[in-house]
Amino acid sequence: MSRRPARRPRLSRWLTALLLCAAVAVDYVHEVQSARPAMSWMGVPESRGDLFSWTRVLRNDGFMLGWSDLRGNALWVTYRLTPPPAHGRRLPRPERFSADWRALGLIDHDAYTRSGYDRGHLAPNHAIARLYGRDAQLATFRMTNISPQRSDLNQRLWQRLEQYEFDQLAARYGEVWVTTGPVFTGERTRLRSHPLVEIPDAFYKLFAVTEADGNPRLFAFLIPQQVRGDEPLARYVVSVDDVEKLTGLDFFHVLEDPLEERLEAAALVPPGI
Repeated sequence: MSRRPARRPRLSRWLTALLLCAAVAVDYVHEVQSARPAMSWMGVPESRGDLFSWTRVLRNDGFMLGWSDLRGNALWVTYRLTPPPAHGRRLPRPERFSADWRALGLIDHDAYTRSGYDRGHLAPNHAIARLYGRDAQLATFRMTNISPQRSDLNQRLWQRLEQYEFDQLAARYGEVWVTTGPVFTGERTRLRSHPLVEIPDAFYKLFAVTEADGNPRLFAFLIPQQVRGDEPLARYVVSVDDVEKLTGLDFFHVLEDPLEERLEAAALVPPGI
């Protein structure tokens, strides 16, 4: 007489699959509703519908970014700055950049070699290393945090802006939320050394601070690739609205609409520039 096969193993597989799905769902809810909002100010930047402004969110120690596989660039990076620690240890700079397995297509250190462009940090090495430690610093050397920048921009004017935000703005306000990324406005051109990496026409930085009276304030910069490097930073002050129009991204959308409209329309020169 033949026996019916036992059903217990099949039920066990279904139970395992159900528990796995539940764990994935819980993790996703935590990611979207808790982890990501904690690493941005007034909402994670969102695409306004253009395919080329759509991103996948990648979290790292100390900063978060929106990666575009279509452009081979992060379209936005967010991080929080506080005043530099008085006795913080200065960490050595890594010699090479690393590929990020989360990005589609292999973009590694050699992708920019002989391209005519520097490997430009979006989340800055120095500030992130000082505030968040070695693992966070190494994350800034992943190629998902890198964008093609001309040398005069990367090594001079952009570096001055990074120094200003950390040494002066964070010291003045105690906390600064930074959102930064590339801007693509003209014909789509790619690195000659790597067909997946699109070359930006400009870069933006947005600063969100809280004044002593408790009111928020926004500052915005838009800097083209073609600079000498010694220009005054105040020359590149714009409004957040200007950056949104060029990038197709919606910043700070958690703000109430009247306040968001007022803050994002103002082109304010930050103190000490």
